[in-house]
Amino acid sequence: MTLQIAIPSGIESQLRIEWGADFERRALEALAIEGYRTGALSAGQVAEMLGLARCEADGFLKEHGVESLLTFEDIERGSQALNATLAR
Repeated sequence: MTLQIAIPSGIESQLRIEWGADFERRALEALAIEGYRTGALSAGQVAEMLGLARCEADGFLKEHGVESLLTFEDIERGSQALNATLAR
């Protein structure tokens, strides 16, 4: 899907100067970061959106100051489900 957003031309020019050829990529990354931060996207969806491996997405999010939304309880439930599956 292609997304078009309206940005005032002066701001677009400023961002293009600052970000150069990475303008579109940086805008996509900002959308992915905000989507994850608000819980609208999972880390897997961020990885898919940015064309990264899942572990690379974790690193990307951490580099941008976004902590994992997983709680200890989420990890524990996942561990229990995996153990139950392996025990079969």
